[in-house]
Parts: sequence; structure tokens; C-alpha cells
Amino acid sequence: MQWAQHPLAQLRHDPPLPDSRRLADPGVSHQTVTVDTQQDSGGQEDRRPLDGIRVVELTQWIAGPSAAGLLADWGADVVKVEAPSGDPQRGFLAALGVAKKLPNPSFAQDNRGKRSVVLDLNTNEGLQTFDRLLTTADVFLTNWRPNALERLRLDPASVRERHASLVIASQTGYGPVGPDRDTPGYDIGAFIARTGMARTNRPEQDDPVNLKGGIGDHMTGITTCMAVLAALMGRERTGEGQVVETSLFQTGLYAVSVDLATQMTFGRLARMRPRTELSTPLVNCYKTADDKWFYLIGVEAARHLPGVGAAIGWPDITDDERFSTAPNMMENKVELIRLLDEAFATRDLAYWAQKFEEFDVWWAPCQTMAEVAQDPQALALDSFIPVTDGDGDNLMTIAAPVIYNGSTLKPRRMVPALGEHTDEVLAELDHIAE
Repeated sequence: MQWAQHPLAQLRHDPPLPDSRRLADPGVSHQTVTVDTQQDSGGQEDRRPLDGIRVVELTQWIAGPSAAGLLADWGADVVKVEAPSGDPQRGFLAALGVAKKLPNPSFAQDNRGKRSVVLDLNTNEGLQTFDRLLTTADVFLTNWRPNALERLRLDPASVRERHASLVIASQTGYGPVGPDRDTPGYDIGAFIARTGMARTNRPEQDDPVNLKGGIGDHMTGITTCMAVLAALMGRERTGEGQVVETSLFQTGLYAVSVDLATQMTFGRLARMRPRTELSTPLVNCYKTADDKWFYLIGVEAARHLPGVGAAIGWPDITDDERFSTAPNMMENKVELIRLLDEAFATRDLAYWAQKFEEFDVWWAPCQTMAEVAQDPQALALDSFIPVTDGDGDNLMTIAAPVIYNGSTLKPRRMVPALGEHTDEVLAELDHIAE
């Protein structure tokens, strides 16, 4: 299928239909503010789990914006406060040396659905306005380093003194205490390198793995979002806010917890081997005649080997003494992988997909990003969301990994231009003051 004919290329933008809704937090001291909701394409009111929640976001790059972006998808009114120069992620492509003005899908992914307000927090006026904004909020979410927040009295302890009912979410590279509390993180440093992930997930003789950017950021964003939602539930019962603190480093430690717990229990880990020597031949990747890759995911070797054997034309494979039991299979793993390599190299992926379905073989294609963008399962899940950015460019983003009541929630707003909503939000503050 040509891209122009693909469903993802048919960009459609539904403008928000405003409906007055009051934001009020029972039993706490915020001011009441007005937020926008919209109707869905059938004219029904678009109700979401976080309707009536306001988030003030002071973040940059990916991890912090992604957490606030999820909250926006699920109904929160997210006010993104930026410096006059803007979130540096807005200029990410230029920083890579791309001279031409292009749409920025990375920024759009984590900032759709928000309102952008420009404030200069290096001035008293900017700080005072920011504090007024916090009086209207349910959540203050930031990923600035602790020393920067303390300098402006925007650290969690100081903010809580002024806004006791606020949920304060602080996200850092390495956590709020310890010798590295103010060390810049980024996911390649705090999440991938420092946690051992870069060295564990490759054979010993290979160089450390350099994973694509944003993976640790988005995992930390999900962690932060989860912490915020739990704190909001707690506030419903007590009327009191909480401080929740997450970090790239702690999220990374949890991500590698199976290996890390094993290391701490036994003092060592099994050596990571090349794919031709893996001790689990049925949980391994193989290449087909048309240069496609796929993974077998037969985690129960004795259960899954007969199906694999039948698929490759060797139905009595388990009668072979070398592969008759799981221990024997492990002992003869190199030979089994070699035989499977030879078999799978004789036909293309479409042939093997048909055979795997016929013999109930558990597997998954090892896809390129171009293939993922046309994956029928992803399309069935409504996983791709078209948006426009502040310059009017069309681009594609990926849906939050949650379905509510059978629907993937689309953003109520598009991607904000820098400072696009400054006047609108400040007018709301003036209205409250009046």
C-alpha cells in the first residue's frame, strides 16, 4: 500500500467545541476556574476521567512533558509554563543541525492538548504570576533540578507551605536526595547507562547498547503520571496534597529489577550470549528468505517445540534425543539454532506466518518503524493520532496506551505554539481576582 493511500495519511482535525465547565476541588482551597471541554463527533459530551483537574507544568525535554501529556489526554487542563525562549525540545531538530524548518513530531507527541503560557521566572512579576497560577491548580508538575527550584522557592517544600492542598510532582534525573540529586540525567545517562541496562542487554564482547532516545523518558513519564493519580485519589479522602518524587534512575532500576534482584541475591548473572548460542532457542530471532526477521516466543520449550517442528516439516523433532527434553535442548542449543536458521532461511515471512498459524506456533514479527506504522493491529487499536502544530503543520503522534470505555482518547487541543495561550490564561487569573 502506498503511503498516500494509507489510512494514517488521511489527516483529519476536529476543532474543539467549547463547553463551560467549572473546576472546583471539594474541601480544598483552590480558586474556581473555567476550562474547556468538547463534544465528540456524534454530538455527545466528551467526558474524561480527569475532567475538572488542572495541571500547571514547569518541565522541558521529554520525561516531564510526557507525564503531563498523558494527563491532558485523559481530560486534565494542562497549562505548560515556558521561558521566553521556550522548551528546548521545540528546537531539537535545529540542535541536531537540521537547517530547514520542519515539523517536530517529538515535541508534538508529548505536548498535544496543552495550553502554552510564557512567563519569565527570573523576574518578580513572573514568579508572582506563576504563584497565582498555582492557586488555581490541582497538580504542579516539574522536572527542573532541585537547586534551580530552591533558588526560586518553587521546590516542593516551599510550594507546599503556600499551597497545602496541591499535589506536587517532582521529577529528576537521580532522585531528590544523595550526592547526585542535582546532576543532569537524560535517559541515556540516568536510565540506560547508570542502571546497567546498556551493558546487560548485549553479549559481553560487544560495546554497550545505545538505545534510541525517549524510551527511559516515557517510562518515567508513565511512572510520574501514575504517582500523580494515586496522590489525587489520596487527596479526595483527606483534602491534603502530597509531594511525589520520581526519577529516571529509580525508574530504570525498577525496569531492570529482574536482573538486579538476581545479581543481589546470587552475586552474579548468566552471561548474555550471541543469538547463535542462546540457551533458549525457542525464544530467539530468525531470518527468512526475504530478509525479514521474527522472534519465536516459545517460552515453554517442551510445549512449543512440537509445533515448531511441524511447521518446518519435522513433526517428530522431539524423537531426536538431542531435543527430546528441555535440558537436552539447552545442551544442544547451538545445533538446534543452526538447524532452525537453515529451515527458516528457505521461505519468506508470509509463508512462515501461515505455517505458524496452522501449527499454533507462538511468534512475533521483528518490524521496522515503517512496518509498525502500517501494522493492522495498531490501526485497529486507533493508536495513531493526527495533530497540527502551532505553525499549522500536519503530523502524527502515538496514542496513550490506555483505552477508556472502548475508545482511544484524542487530544482536545492541538500542539500549542510558544505562548499561544498566555493572554487567555492570564485573563482567567484576572477574572478570579475580580
